[in-house]
Amino acid sequence: MDIVVALMQGIAVALEPMNLGLAILGVVVGLFVGAMPGLGSVNGVAILLPFTFVIQSMTGSPTSPMIFLAAIYYGAMYGGAISSITLGIPGASTAVATTFDGRPLALKGQADKALVTAAVASFAGGTISNILFTAFAPPLASVALKFGDPEIFALMLLAFATFIGLGGDDIPKTIFSICLGLVLATVGFDIVSGEPRLIFFEMTGFMNGIRFLVLAIGVYGIAEMLWTIHSTRSGDTGMAQVDVSARRIWQNIKEFPEAWRGTLIGSALGFFVGILPAAGATPGSLMSYGVAKMTSRKPETYGKGSIDGVAAPESANNSASTGAMLPMMTLGIPGSPTTAVLLAGMVIWGLQPGPLLFSEQPDFVWPLVGSFYISNVIALLVNLAFIPLFLWMLRMPFTILAPIIFVLSLVGVYAAYQNMFDVGLMVMVGLAAFFLRVLDYPLAPAVLAIVLGPIAEPKLRQSLLFSDGDFTIFLTRPIAGPITVIALVLLLLPLFKLIRNKLRKPAAVAD
Repeated sequence: MDIVVALMQGIAVALEPMNLGLAILGVVVGLFVGAMPGLGSVNGVAILLPFTFVIQSMTGSPTSPMIFLAAIYYGAMYGGAISSITLGIPGASTAVATTFDGRPLALKGQADKALVTAAVASFAGGTISNILFTAFAPPLASVALKFGDPEIFALMLLAFATFIGLGGDDIPKTIFSICLGLVLATVGFDIVSGEPRLIFFEMTGFMNGIRFLVLAIGVYGIAEMLWTIHSTRSGDTGMAQVDVSARRIWQNIKEFPEAWRGTLIGSALGFFVGILPAAGATPGSLMSYGVAKMTSRKPETYGKGSIDGVAAPESANNSASTGAMLPMMTLGIPGSPTTAVLLAGMVIWGLQPGPLLFSEQPDFVWPLVGSFYISNVIALLVNLAFIPLFLWMLRMPFTILAPIIFVLSLVGVYAAYQNMFDVGLMVMVGLAAFFLRVLDYPLAPAVLAIVLGPIAEPKLRQSLLFSDGDFTIFLTRPIAGPITVIALVLLLLPLFKLIRNKLRKPAAVAD
């Protein structure tokens, strides 16, 4: 009951005119920051962090600037789906999985349904995670603290196991795609020895590795544009016109319960992954998509315009964003790159994140937690209100839209890294991805492997250093063991299915 009273008091503070106005402004800014390729929540929060000192000087409290930054974080989680669905370009890594089914829905003339589903699923994920955060913050933080390097690697292995299902029935091509992604993820300096690895043609630009946005925008921006042009020449117009109205948006909201399975999976799994240190929303959204597909009654619809395929990653990334705040506030350990920036802001303002924060700074904590609920509602309303604006882009002829996509892709990569080498590499990646798609190789597993490869590799090597090279560490630890076993079972089942089908074909021919 004390928690409920404290939360109500916090919401009352968050609803004060200044704090409410900052929450609205933060959500709107975050929405467009998240939708712009190459930006995302990390850049948005980091760029606007200096502005919060002006807010603090006006209010005399760290609560208002923190509400503003948290609202940007929330808005960016919503905004990432916009460019993923309308243009096929993920605004950030957290929105990559949304592209898999959001873009096919847009091409079918159902972009409004995809955007509404993304908005409502994000709201549901945020609400569920806010409730879990409010009720179970201290015990969940202690659970997250028990996840060491072996446990996090086991979790990444479980994520890789779900990738097998993302490539359709062609398991060999899926495995090849995963291996290609893992190889590209190792380009750059070795994390242990410091030696350069896979520096192609001795180009110094590869020293920093192949950055994720270079690959994501190349695959889902340039390659998607080329594929649409290729389809159009084959007689398929590719783009479908969308006529949106308030009545149609309301109808899509009423049909949202069709996506309940993906929403629940994303909300629960996203929050759990989000509270793990160094994990964040990206692995949560990718794993949620894979689990939703594996447990679906119609897995063949995924990648072709499944509503659950939009709901699962969108509810997950929003749920994970709240989950990532939990270890930051209760342990002083950032759960994602964005919360690392937020943690820096808290320290600058004289706050000490950790177990005593809730008891020693309740006047700061509960208004901030209350703002999570308020920002979630604001983000839903703003997102739904702007859907006609987002869909306006799809009314443009593709002869106009294609150059816009190309320019946005170039600007997005350059804005993120200020490096022309990465811009050129992005174009080359887009061309290679287009030809792989023509050859019917799945691209999603490669991109997902590139995302999780840099997380999994250091955890694997640090675990083996700790165990003197003994791989049984992933089986003997009480948390890592069950996760590893489940991952191995999920990895082997599709292979057994492939072998069984190969054995049945000769028998069928003989009969």
